[in-house]
Amino acid sequence: MNFDRKNLTNEQLLDLYKRILKPRLIEEKMLILIRQGKVSKWFSGIGQEAIACGVTAVLDKDEYILPMHRNLGVFTGRDIPLHRLFSQWQGKANGFTKGRDRSFHFGTQEYKIIGMISHLGPQLGVADGIALANKLKKNGKVTAVFTGEGATSEGDFHEALNIASVWELPVMFVIENNGYGLSTPTNEQYRCENLADKGIGYGMESHIIDGNNILEVFNKLSELKASMIETPRPVLLEFKTFRMRGHEEASGTKYVPQELMDMWAIKDPVDNYRKYLKLTDVLSEEEDEAIRAEIKKEIDENWALVQTEPEIVASYEEELNDVYKPFDFEEVTPSEKTVNIRLIDAISESLRQSMERHDNLVIMGQDIAEYGGAFKITDGFVAQFGKERVINTPICESAVVSAGMGLSINGHKAIVEMQFADFVSTGFNPIVNLLAKSHYRWLENADVVVRMPCGGGTQAGPFHSQTNEAWFTKTPGLKVIYPAFPYDAKGLLNTAINDPNPVLFFEHKQLYRSIYQDVPKEYYTLPFGKAALLKEGKDVTIIAFGAAVHWALDTLKNNPEIQADLLDLRSLQPLDTEAIFASVKKTGKAIILQEDTMFGGIASDISAMIMEECFEHLDGPIKRIASLDSPIPFTKALEDQFLSRGRFEEALKELLAY
Repeated sequence: MNFDRKNLTNEQLLDLYKRILKPRLIEEKMLILIRQGKVSKWFSGIGQEAIACGVTAVLDKDEYILPMHRNLGVFTGRDIPLHRLFSQWQGKANGFTKGRDRSFHFGTQEYKIIGMISHLGPQLGVADGIALANKLKKNGKVTAVFTGEGATSEGDFHEALNIASVWELPVMFVIENNGYGLSTPTNEQYRCENLADKGIGYGMESHIIDGNNILEVFNKLSELKASMIETPRPVLLEFKTFRMRGHEEASGTKYVPQELMDMWAIKDPVDNYRKYLKLTDVLSEEEDEAIRAEIKKEIDENWALVQTEPEIVASYEEELNDVYKPFDFEEVTPSEKTVNIRLIDAISESLRQSMERHDNLVIMGQDIAEYGGAFKITDGFVAQFGKERVINTPICESAVVSAGMGLSINGHKAIVEMQFADFVSTGFNPIVNLLAKSHYRWLENADVVVRMPCGGGTQAGPFHSQTNEAWFTKTPGLKVIYPAFPYDAKGLLNTAINDPNPVLFFEHKQLYRSIYQDVPKEYYTLPFGKAALLKEGKDVTIIAFGAAVHWALDTLKNNPEIQADLLDLRSLQPLDTEAIFASVKKTGKAIILQEDTMFGGIASDISAMIMEECFEHLDGPIKRIASLDSPIPFTKALEDQFLSRGRFEEALKELLAY
């Protein structure tokens, strides 16, 4: 192995040695503890330590790194106290996730490390968002994100690299090509000769680096970092290396030919670097022994310290309290001066006034800049706020949602516009597994609003007409808002943007230009979790949201003899169960009208809750009226039959007659 020290001093060479030796000695300790049954699971990085250690040595401590589960050198290189790492691995309270997630599935703002989720790809988009925030701040910072050769097959890899290239983001995309995705060799994963070749397709600079040579890693990345600060851009880095142990210890390495193991054993990054330092008289045998003894002492003392820590004690209250970041709602009272506007205008006003109020707010979406969005909601925003804050995105919902998370991590607020709510399916993973779970996992909130133009009645067919709120109401960690009127839309969207938690904000397309209301001109907020009582009566409780509220109003208008409480939920998560139960206990009958299909819809959960809490007050069965359990069709006759609107009046009268 050829080592080139270039202009590095002896002190720098020894620093790199200590960096690469420490994770190796920790791993050797962990492997012993696994055999003793004291550690349950371990993902080894033995054989590829030079990459994590070299990257971390190059970046400043206030520059974000997004590692994988075998990049121990990132964590030790940022000088995280070992007892905290060990506590994390043991599921102790002094770790980083309160026992809620394992090994390296965590992040820490204190050390500017953002951990992975098991789906691998989304963290690449998160790095884009962090780098975008750095670019907006003009702080000259670089972001590094790790992935393996296996994850380069994921769509998130393509999306994140494409965005980084188009937006010229200073991101180091670090591919650790260790030859196997668990047991699948590279020739069964891709056909290009080198993964670095993929950079050509993105117009992205790329390099192949010996991932077992820490000096090559450090020197090349030092040069690149200086260049990336001077000329912000992404760089794709393929590090050739090898994993000397199994994907995790239980899987072993029987699938690897022995001659391959022998070949890479000769290239061991720690042993070879040690030999080089000794041959060049930078490191003596005595110094080596002293360094090893000092690190082993630190490991043993910190491990012993963790053994004195108590086991996690489960607490309902603490678990539930950490699902969301606490939010102190600030009520801003609406002014008396109003203007009669449509729902679409109210949403646009909210976005504009929020952009004026929060100078760290960024809106991202397809065609939202000069074009103003598919529905023209952001028309004129570029002229007022600039393209730095009103950003057209490629068609890649997953990476854009992930980038929203990255913006939040790096001190920004993000709004992601889905062109149609149907398209959120391609961004589903980062919403339900990244945004929703991050605060619970390691107390990192996701200050992201996802706007969802939705709903039928416009003959737009199966892929532009769904109302898919139930995909998200069942996911802890998300808030789901669904207004039916301009006044509510403006006030609730303002609150959604203020809320530091992820919010899915549903906007019914058919209501955009058909519903008018007097709305305060100035900025104001409305609280989540409060239903609106639109009509009061003693006969029955009607519960609805979105366009269904207007269907119910039309039915009551055409049947003035029906005396009903009409509840517009407005907020689905959190849900105003107090208002629901109070009304049902008063009227004794309940009917829930939703536009979504029946099975698994929110009406089913509301019905179950009413049964559990109001059973003794009921004078009839709880009715659920929903659209057909089929995809939503295109032609008017079929769509009218599909929608629940046409079946509501008959069902309501049946319930009243019960």
